Amino acid sequence: MMRLRSKRFSRSNSKVGGGGVSPGATIGGGEIKWELRPGGMLVQKRESQQNSGEETMITIRVSTVSKWHDISIQATSTFGELKILLSILTKLEPHEQRLLFKGKEREDEEHLHMVGVRDKDKVLMLEDPAIKEGKLLGSARTRVIGAPYRTISV
Repeated sequence: MMRLRSKRFSRSNSKVGGGGVSPGATIGGGEIKWELRPGGMLVQKRESQQNSGEETMITIRVSTVSKWHDISIQATSTFGELKILLSILTKLEPHEQRLLFKGKEREDEEHLHMVGVRDKDKVLMLEDPAIKEGKLLGSARTRVIGAPYRTISV
């Protein structure tokens, strides 16, 4: 006859009762602090020596076809928030912009730090080709309608 035993997968610590770690538990004399990441994952909070209480600001170089802009933004911001800042500088609405980072187009809901954007990284901004074509067709239509082809004399 065989006996089955349950195995404990977590290490027990003499200062913490039980095998798991509860929020606010003390291990090695310090208290563990938890944070909820934008993806929904609960993780142990990182301690930063330089900015322990505030959000870290990063500077991103955004390159358009003919210009580049250095923008300071919080590391936890989304690409949609970056588009809003760029709309002030470039006069393009956020839905007209396409942002590329590391060769991939990024969605508005994606967070900069989750994708890997760090301080002094480069992001490429392009105008959406469908909207650009629509603008060109719209201006051509108004030109044709606005100017008569030939005058009519009676």
